[in-house]
Amino acid sequence: MTTTQRAMTWSAGLIVFVALVFLLRDILLPFVAGMAIAYFLDPACGRLEKAGMSRVLATSLITAVYFLLFVLFLLVLAPLVTGQILDLVEKMPGYAATLRDKAAQLTGLIETRVSQEDIAKLQKLLGALTEPLLKYFGGFAQGVASGIGALVTLVSLAIITPVVTFYMLRDWDVMIARIDSWLPQDKADVIREQVRLVDQTLAGFARGQAMVCLLLGVFYAIGLSAVGLDFGLVVGFVTGLISFVPYFGMLFGFVTGMGIAIAQFGEIGPVLLVALVFGVGQVLEGNILTPKLVGDRVGLHAVWIIFGLMAGAALFGFLGVLLAVPVMAVIGVLVRFLLGQYLGSPLYLADTERREEEEGGA
Repeated sequence: MTTTQRAMTWSAGLIVFVALVFLLRDILLPFVAGMAIAYFLDPACGRLEKAGMSRVLATSLITAVYFLLFVLFLLVLAPLVTGQILDLVEKMPGYAATLRDKAAQLTGLIETRVSQEDIAKLQKLLGALTEPLLKYFGGFAQGVASGIGALVTLVSLAIITPVVTFYMLRDWDVMIARIDSWLPQDKADVIREQVRLVDQTLAGFARGQAMVCLLLGVFYAIGLSAVGLDFGLVVGFVTGLISFVPYFGMLFGFVTGMGIAIAQFGEIGPVLLVALVFGVGQVLEGNILTPKLVGDRVGLHAVWIIFGLMAGAALFGFLGVLLAVPVMAVIGVLVRFLLGQYLGSPLYLADTERREEEEGGA
């Protein structure tokens, strides 16, 4: 089989795979989630195996502990979070009206010091700013409502995901060995090296970023609740959990938190405290959490991650969000590999080698 035929075969296989994922996206979520959890837990299972525990026992213990902690987390926080979400949706129109009144008060204050022409321009500007803000709050409320439906769907998947996780984790080494035996013999070493780099990238980013998001969610939830912000627990946790999207998580939380703070408080002091919580959170994330837990060796640029998450969500919904980072990691490793091949090929070096030969002959 020629190189061209091999390339066409692999390309056809990739197209069929992507098409199947697209067609089956509505039922693949528990399987992808189970595989992702098994990937996260496999190192712990390996350590227990090295300590003398059988694979089946190690898998059973780790899977049981993981999902027990998850269930306890839901039982403790779900009622409180659900209550705050429902209250937030109910009060959102009132917050929007309060923000509009405050904008009108600000306009009235400025009227005594600014000319009528400038006031007209300011009113036009405030109208342009208020309309998107109201749309934002309305869209947020709708997103929360749809998010509750998504949460119910995820809870229903909890019946399938633990089963998938157990079997994937139990047979992880066997599956890896089987897939390894299918690799083209003349390219096996090259493929193994690229897979190792992909695994290194995923382990560095996914596991580290998950800890960063969890710690940020706890910090923002405690901090915003401590300063007295309504729904601080929900806003804080959501801000932390969506911080895996660079910049968007903090921006979403800051806009939402400040909007609620301005509508809730009648003084500037508490509003500044809310802003301080987000500022401290950014300092912790940028200078302590991300450098320590993620590092700078993962090779995934923030813009690349944002693009991958948006493209995955647009094409495959929530399943695409789960698959975005692994796919971006694979593409990033392959692009670096192909770039290295290009830089060492005659296509790149031909003119340089010819000039060196001419200079040597001269």
